[in-house]
Amino acid sequence: MHKIVFLDRSTIAPQITVRRPAFAHEYVEHQKTTVDQVVERLAGASIAITNKVPLTAEVLAQLPDLKLVAVAATGTDCVDKAWCQQHGIAVSNIRGYAINTVPEHTFALILALRRSIVPYRQDVLAGEWQKASQFCFFNHPIRDLGGSRLGIIGEGVLGQRVAELGRAFGMTPLFAAHKNAPPMGPLYTPWDEVLQTSDIISIHCPLTPATRNLLGLAEFRQMKRKPLIINTARGGLVVEDDLVTALDEGLISGIGFDVTDGEPPAADSPMMRLAHRPNVILTPHVAWASDEAMQTLSDQLIDNIENFVNGTPSNLVAGSF
Repeated sequence: MHKIVFLDRSTIAPQITVRRPAFAHEYVEHQKTTVDQVVERLAGASIAITNKVPLTAEVLAQLPDLKLVAVAATGTDCVDKAWCQQHGIAVSNIRGYAINTVPEHTFALILALRRSIVPYRQDVLAGEWQKASQFCFFNHPIRDLGGSRLGIIGEGVLGQRVAELGRAFGMTPLFAAHKNAPPMGPLYTPWDEVLQTSDIISIHCPLTPATRNLLGLAEFRQMKRKPLIINTARGGLVVEDDLVTALDEGLISGIGFDVTDGEPPAADSPMMRLAHRPNVILTPHVAWASDEAMQTLSDQLIDNIENFVNGTPSNLVAGSF
């Protein structure tokens, strides 16, 4: 009988159903798990479910019964995949579940920032409308999306969907060629051109050693049109200290971030210091978290586990059995 342990169930909202697999099993669920609790809690488990709890080589080496790590997310940087592959542990992830929720959150950030929704709401609550003594007032800039250039970093399903929504708003999407890469074909616009000509830059690529610190001060200084920077992908893709400088120097016009480098961010972190500015929106890594998307994720998670046990594994990232 398989023993299945879910290390961090609280990363899926309580109203979402996580069905039990259709095979004989023992199921143990923990709402949260600290790093020093992992080995004890996974003792004897053949299947581990994790969203963000790290499974390092040191931890995995102490779990001889483990056969599958089912990641309840798309990103698998929490798992030492190389170690798993070398030691016959399969790793699965979730794919395609966020095709609506992340792009919609992306455009919620874009629209709110381009139209100064948050500062105008704050002004209304502060009585500025009454002080204006007329039907409207103009305390903050408002910019249309139609006719603007949307630079997209990441050409996967999410980037493609963002481009599709951008076209519906009358925007011109540009898929950025990979940084420091040779020419990549007709889909792509050269990296430097995207930085220099975009009105909005939205990030939809994974965090890897090659993409960490993808945007920093050198890149911000190339941005001639002072774009909005939108990040619904991963913290660590942008140098956060350099974001502070870029905003202070007017190199960019604002930021909409759903992720930070280290989550939750420290109270004195660069992102928290920026969060109070009128041209900054910081949301708590919830772009993925519509009810519809989370239920799809949960169902696919259990599908992956059932398929593995049935001998037809799905969504394998690394490893074998």
